[in-house]
Amino acid sequence: MHTTDEAAGLTLSLSPPLRDDELNRLFAAAWPGHAPTPFAPKLARSLLWVAAHRGDRLVGYVNVVGDGGAHAFVLDTTVHPAERRHGVGVRLVRTAADAARARGAEWLHVDYEPELAPFYERCGFRPTAAGLMAL
Repeated sequence: MHTTDEAAGLTLSLSPPLRDDELNRLFAAAWPGHAPTPFAPKLARSLLWVAAHRGDRLVGYVNVVGDGGAHAFVLDTTVHPAERRHGVGVRLVRTAADAARARGAEWLHVDYEPELAPFYERCGFRPTAAGLMAL
């Protein structure tokens, strides 16, 4: 699946091949202190991921993992700082939600810091009580 917004010059792709160097470049720009990470093992365990490209440059990414049944989980929503506040993140997450539903997921979960609540509400999430254990 590829969708292109001609006016914005943005292409969203479902589970395209991605290289560690391009993902690490995006994460380093978006997350201060990011250490280079091998992404191939993560992607091998994913239900799907969505990538946003402007031209040949990766500008956004979201990963979805699943339990093999009704539950899927959004991880690593990342948008390049120069691309933020233009709807890229919302489009990534909504595309991921549609794709997870098409693959049989009935519930999509996400954990986020309080300041990200308005973003995830725009994506269609509603707050729920949840638990978290540091391991």
